Amino acid sequence: RALVRSTLDRETNGEQVVTDFMQTLALVLTSYEATTFLIGEYADGDHRKPPPVALGQLAAELRWVSSEDGGGYEITGIVRGDAWDAAADSPLNALGVRARVGERIVAVNAQPVSRECPPQALLVNQAASKVELTLASGDGEHATRRSVLVTTLADELPARLREWVERNRAWVHEHSGGRVGYLHLPDMMADGFAEFHRYFATECGRAALIVDLRHNRGGHVSELLLEKVARKRIGYNLPRWGRATPYPEESAAGPVVALCNEHAGSDGDIFAHGFKLMGIGPLLGTRSWGGVIGIWPRQRLVDGTETTQPEYSFWFRDVGWGVENHGVEPDIEVDNAPQDAAAGRDRQLETALATALELAERQQCEPPDLASRPNLAAPPWPPRD
Repeated sequence: RALVRSTLDRETNGEQVVTDFMQTLALVLTSYEATTFLIGEYADGDHRKPPPVALGQLAAELRWVSSEDGGGYEITGIVRGDAWDAAADSPLNALGVRARVGERIVAVNAQPVSRECPPQALLVNQAASKVELTLASGDGEHATRRSVLVTTLADELPARLREWVERNRAWVHEHSGGRVGYLHLPDMMADGFAEFHRYFATECGRAALIVDLRHNRGGHVSELLLEKVARKRIGYNLPRWGRATPYPEESAAGPVVALCNEHAGSDGDIFAHGFKLMGIGPLLGTRSWGGVIGIWPRQRLVDGTETTQPEYSFWFRDVGWGVENHGVEPDIEVDNAPQDAAAGRDRQLETALATALELAERQQCEPPDLASRPNLAAPPWPPRD
């Protein structure tokens, strides 16, 4: 209290008072041994905000090539997201653009690029805007140029996340012969809830399932998703004219393996610990973030700033309050080293797949043969004399 009062009593201009108060409030809140609290600055607050730099994103990998090779920035990779969602795919994939790997960006809005002036420098304040790109291919007498109009992305994370998820899913299918399914939960809010139901129905029918919690931002729907992941398939319902449906519906056909890392927190912590506590399957990866005290954004200050306070703490019957400030320990610890990332390896996913295949083999979780149904038709009439 004395620290806050001494800050506010200082003879200084109003803006500096607000700045000092925000910093002091942050120090006061961090003195508590709780991980979750926020100090948000809103549009109607009078705290000075840094100037926004709205960079237009192309969701592509570029590299500079010298004039001997034609000059410009060569497209070495284009992110493949959801083709039907312009906000989750590279604008270079759009109809009428169809950029190709190997083409070079030589100008943005008719301004030439150079080693000192890459396309990103010419895309400042061009987020979600129409931009003209000049693309070149070939060199010498075979060189061609074309101009295309693209709508840049304000955020390329949705496109890159979708590509990463689909790449992981395809890798798991390929290296398991289609026997293991995969889904990723980016958070425990609307996006994570939608992601779960986008994939679970098609992936849960395989011999095993991997649930990837890495980089989960938390939320509040973990109990809804745990309820479905915990379902055990014990039978099938075979209609006369339709396809067999599992009982219970939307249930895993075999063992389930979960992945977590140090970037999975809040409700991601809770899902990971609930997964272990309910005995659904093994948890692999690294220890989770360890922040399970919830907040409720409802306290607004006179300048429009909004603060949150730690309000909801979690207790579990095995560790009590022990998840907060510690995290969830995996059953099998495995980390991705920098050299793994450089080599394009995901050792955590590799270990999860090996574990899932081993459990599926041990539990004999292959789909049953439902073709040999008993014939319950009425017996034929006896022959007449």
